[in-house]
Amino acid sequence: MKHRIRHPGGGTPLRVAAMIFALLALPAAASDLHDAAIDAALDAGLRPGVLEPGDSLPRWSLQQRMSEHHVPGVAIAVLRDGKLVHAAGYGVRAAGSDAPVNADTLFSVGSVSKVVTAATTLRLVADGRLDLDQNIQHYLTDWRVPSTAATPHPLITLRMLLSHTSGLGVHGFADYLPGEALPTLLQTLDGVPPAKNQPIRLIHAPGERGDYSGGGVMVEQHVLESVSGQRLDTLARAQVFTPVGMSRSRFDGPPEDTDNIAKAHDGKGAVTALPRGWQSFPEAGASGLWTSAADVGRFVAALTNSYQGKDTFLPRPLATDMMTPVSPSWHGLGPRLDGDGVQRIFHHGGSNDSYRAWIEGYLETGDGFVILTNGENGAALAAEIRNALSDVIGRGVNPVVRSIALDPQSAVVASIAGRYQRSDAVPMALQGALADVFDIPGVEVTVGDKGVGMGVAGTRRSGRLLPVSPNRFVSPDVEGLQVEFQRDAWGEVSGLVVMLGDARAYYVR
Repeated sequence: MKHRIRHPGGGTPLRVAAMIFALLALPAAASDLHDAAIDAALDAGLRPGVLEPGDSLPRWSLQQRMSEHHVPGVAIAVLRDGKLVHAAGYGVRAAGSDAPVNADTLFSVGSVSKVVTAATTLRLVADGRLDLDQNIQHYLTDWRVPSTAATPHPLITLRMLLSHTSGLGVHGFADYLPGEALPTLLQTLDGVPPAKNQPIRLIHAPGERGDYSGGGVMVEQHVLESVSGQRLDTLARAQVFTPVGMSRSRFDGPPEDTDNIAKAHDGKGAVTALPRGWQSFPEAGASGLWTSAADVGRFVAALTNSYQGKDTFLPRPLATDMMTPVSPSWHGLGPRLDGDGVQRIFHHGGSNDSYRAWIEGYLETGDGFVILTNGENGAALAAEIRNALSDVIGRGVNPVVRSIALDPQSAVVASIAGRYQRSDAVPMALQGALADVFDIPGVEVTVGDKGVGMGVAGTRRSGRLLPVSPNRFVSPDVEGLQVEFQRDAWGEVSGLVVMLGDARAYYVR
């Protein structure tokens, strides 16, 4: 069962079967992306990102995959040309209940919070209250980034915090169950109980590399609250929620009697975090946002329209800055960035214990979507939904990768087996995201009857690689990750290149 809200220009969800199948077969043109096309994609368009050799493209339904992944509830919003054209809920708010998810159901969205926090920061930059390149110590009075032996005088800027190039540690934060004491912001910064995290401290020199840091976003939150004299929730309400029309959104945890909230579910689909049915996320700026699909859809539209100069939410030059990568990071000022031309997108995922979320905006066209789930296995489901929505939007983003069959006993394939060591000769600016998400000094490649695998050298763990050519392979588990083996003029495999988007890492045999 699905429940949606209507928007100007939205079509009726009821169409004859022939039209549904016709819409499914062809990418939707700019004028016909409406409920019928989206329904068709969700009824029979979910798919994996990589196909095994010889496999045909499955046409899964959303209902099938929700059952497979044990995710009771999903909310989805879709944008076309900078307008919200579809927002709907699917399934139920709690397993065993008949309370439906709809476009206004509250979900925890994990690290999608970081992009809303970034927008709050940029609104203050636009007002002249903050400077992206000022040392943040200038704004802080009751807490300062501690020095280290390697960095005795830290110079960290908001640009670094927003782009995860600050050098600060603490990737993410643990959830808190009902009844557990919640830390203050200062306790979180210093890793003092009841905070569950390590102290937020420098682990790299500022600006040296991209290293995802929820801790850095908490420092950003402290800057915001210090300069404004307001809690993040109050500040974001004035700077983001109200201007964008996000009436359901909040950084403060919802009251226990909140209605229309998606309950938390474990990997088997059972309600968890009882008695109320959801966890707390006191690290608000990094992972504490509660919001709805309709609200986040409006937010994604506000960012793309600001980038195109169609909205004054952010000045266009500042929106362009937000959507430009900060080397050597994968991020701009908040979101991650990929592609080029009409395939240029910004995106971010969110992952708390029992909730998974995804946002994606097409910068040149104003298309995009939001996926919110209330289950521990929601990331796998969201990836399959993303594939269906990318296909129906029809801009060529995120196409299916069809692997090929190779004889594992052939000399070409057999010769790639062995250990490889990462070369430090590749500049950090070229390593980019791989310095963070694939920070592995040595890898071992194996070849056997079950195909090709690659894992951390010296361990038994290995992930599969599927061939797309005799020397290039893709990971079916890490979206976008490719490995290319370098065969020299003597027929020897001298090394391999790991690729993720524009990032490159080179490994020597």
